[in-house]
Amino acid sequence: MSWTIEFFNETVREETFNFPKKILAKTLHIFELVELQGANLGMPYTKPLNDGLFEIRAKGVEGIARSIYCYQKNEVIIILHSFIKKDNKTPKKDLELAKKRKKEIDNTKDKR
Repeated sequence: MSWTIEFFNETVREETFNFPKKILAKTLHIFELVELQGANLGMPYTKPLNDGLFEIRAKGVEGIARSIYCYQKNEVIIILHSFIKKDNKTPKKDLELAKKRKKEIDNTKDKR
């Protein structure tokens, strides 16, 4: 059984693939690990946040990146938002954006 990673939309895909080269390489490596081993990979690669959100934690010489994701049925992970961290703490605006996108997915799912 393997997991699938999808992006919330094209903008999120572009945010992720526009990471600096070494951070992107690390992020893609973690994506592969998640697809093979499952979403509960754990530290240092993934970490639970709150409200059903989790983060992929990538670090390179250029800095630190995060991709916030949620789970869906059938081993699907949806990347809701990707960004380069400037501080130790995840900025509230980035967390709020991911929560808003998760809510959109949940609402769409409920209407099926």
